[in-house]
Amino acid sequence: MSLPAADLPHLHVDREIGARLRQLRRARRLSLEELASRTGLSIGFLSQIERGLSSPTLRVLAAVADALGTAISELFPTDRRQVDPTATIVRQSDRGELQLWRSGIRKQLLTPQAEGAKLNLFIVEMEPGASTGDEHYIHHGEEAGLVLSGTMLLNVETESWIMREGDSFRFLSSRPHRFANQHDGVTRVLWVNCL
Repeated sequence: MSLPAADLPHLHVDREIGARLRQLRRARRLSLEELASRTGLSIGFLSQIERGLSSPTLRVLAAVADALGTAISELFPTDRRQVDPTATIVRQSDRGELQLWRSGIRKQLLTPQAEGAKLNLFIVEMEPGASTGDEHYIHHGEEAGLVLSGTMLLNVETESWIMREGDSFRFLSSRPHRFANQHDGVTRVLWVNCL
C-alpha cells in the first residue's frame, strides 16, 4: 500500500512521535500489553504508532501520557535539542513542536521541557477544519487558554461555545472535552496545561 504523495513529508513526524513514545514506555519498563490495558487502546495500534505507521490524535496522546504518568509535553520529540531540567527560558528557535498533521493541529511548547513538569504553556495552531475528533476525551490536570486569533468551537461535557479572539477558558481536564476550528483560517490559542 503506498501513501499519497502529500502524506510523504509527514512520515518523519509520525516516526519521531512513535520513537519518543517507545522511549518513554521502555524507560518505565512497561510492555505494549500493559500500556494497552492502561489506555484502552489495542496493542496493534500502539505498536503502529511506535513504529511511525499511524498518526496519533491528541486524544490518543493524552491517554498515553496519563498511562505513562507524564504530561503531553514529554511526548514532544527531543532529537534536535538537549533537555535541561534547570532551564528557565525557551528561545523561539528552540521551541519543541508536536505536529498532529492528520488532525490539522500543531502544538509548540513555550516552556522548558523537563521531566515531571507540572505546568506547560503552548501555542496551539489549528488549520481550517482541524479537530480533536468527534469523541470527547479526558486526561489528568487542568487547562486554560486564550484565543489569540481565529475562532474555536470548545465542547466541555454537554456545553458548547464558539470562542473568538480575546475569549478565554478554564476547565478541569477530567471533564470530557473536545475542540475544533470551524473558521476558514488558522486559529491560534495560547494554551496552559497543569497536572
